[in-house]
Amino acid sequence: MPRHRVRRMVNKAMPSRDSIENNRWLRPVASRVMHSSLWRFTRRSVPRGVALGMVTGILVPMGQIPASAVLALPLRANIPAAAATTFFTNPFTTPPLWIAAYWLGSWMLGPGGAKEVVEATPGWVDWLLHDAGPATATGLVTITVALAVLGYFGSALLWRLWIAGKWRRRKAARAEASATR
Repeated sequence: MPRHRVRRMVNKAMPSRDSIENNRWLRPVASRVMHSSLWRFTRRSVPRGVALGMVTGILVPMGQIPASAVLALPLRANIPAAAATTFFTNPFTTPPLWIAAYWLGSWMLGPGGAKEVVEATPGWVDWLLHDAGPATATGLVTITVALAVLGYFGSALLWRLWIAGKWRRRKAARAEASATR
């Protein structure tokens, strides 16, 4: 899909500044939420937003975008980057993520961490509360930290590569312009 189409879709889906400022739920904090540093794409705020979006996207079960927006305020993270990154978890990625979290947590907690499912109802409830729950929670936190760190440094690297490409193109254009004179 061409870049201009993606940009047009994003611009169409993004709420306008006026709609956010006039929203009755956001009106009390609109001045703080609409601060330009939270919406400007900079080399520091975007990686923070990506890492924050990973954390809220994985660990917050519902209301991930509002949670990432609220947490972006004290962290000075980019709100659009944080909100967009929460979409990492969706109906297609969540089941494999939870299965991987269970396996990782079971491995981290050792042999006594996860037992086989027992046929009787009280047995599987016991398994869920004492074995699967802690293993899944441990795995989710571990995966969240790993993906947040990877997202932070990956987006910082992509940002540097993008800026370096812009500088190369600018230098080439200047060299071409001076050669034609």
